[in-house]
Amino acid sequence: MIRARPIPAYTATPTGTGDQGDVHSEMAPPVPVVSRRRYDFGLMSKVTAPGIRSRKGGPKIAVVTAYDFPGAVIADRAGIDMILVGDSVANVVHGMDTTLEIGLDEIVLHTRAVKRAKPNALVVADMPWLTFHLGEEDTVRNAGRLVREGGAEAVKLEGGRKRLPVIEAILDAEIPVMGHVGLTPQSVHAMGGFKVQGKVVDAAREMIEDAKALSDVGCFSIVIEGVPDILGELITKEVDAPTIGIGAGPSTDGQVLVFHDVLGLGDGNYPKFVRPYASLADEAVAALERFKADIQKGSFPGDDESYHVTDEIAAELLKDS
Repeated sequence: MIRARPIPAYTATPTGTGDQGDVHSEMAPPVPVVSRRRYDFGLMSKVTAPGIRSRKGGPKIAVVTAYDFPGAVIADRAGIDMILVGDSVANVVHGMDTTLEIGLDEIVLHTRAVKRAKPNALVVADMPWLTFHLGEEDTVRNAGRLVREGGAEAVKLEGGRKRLPVIEAILDAEIPVMGHVGLTPQSVHAMGGFKVQGKVVDAAREMIEDAKALSDVGCFSIVIEGVPDILGELITKEVDAPTIGIGAGPSTDGQVLVFHDVLGLGDGNYPKFVRPYASLADEAVAALERFKADIQKGSFPGDDESYHVTDEIAAELLKDS
């Protein structure tokens, strides 16, 4: 087993010579780092696409959608299996109305930031709208940019059987592919909004066939989004690839939520399928309020947060005042 990479700790930078001390030479003690241990098999090894594929039926796969270095570090410390650099960065980080507004350059940038954390988690990059719609050659070129420039270890794209030719082309380029069926946000206009999919029998059966085709062509996992729980269960039973649910009930092989939603970093207006496990937005506001109050009172910075010279130098400087 490959041993887990040690988590980098923030330590003091060595002080320079003479009186040119480094500004980092006096730092607060680092926050204790939580263990990387999880399940029953000790330290994590690097998660891979074949490793995810082999986990059909268990143990359950934990996925978060994260977009930057700090988020990737936190997710990896928590033992998350996959980090999806989703096109939802358009809404969550950039404040856009839909995912249709984000481009390939932005996803490359965010993927690169995540990859710099060197996570044990598998890094999967979303293929934005119009990066896999204009033919196989264009699709492979775009997927290749996510791998070569962004450092992605797999890509995800939305759609069912009509996407098989481009998926096969990406797989032929030796790039693992994650599928995505159900509510596909890039189809928001065609679907008439963000609505639960597969609520009628014919549509549910079509979705099952789409998922089976994605699994059979070689997708290492399939996201199922925004469907009734029974349909999430049926698709999971029908396909060989592990299913990752988001609003698809508890029977899928894993679950994914947006990092900011899990931590309660939004405005509290979350979709039905979200369960926040913290309220960090409220805590952040309270912390900033205390910061502002300390500034106004003059209590920040204090002696502990200030740099000093010797009494002799201070006395010499004060002569000039």
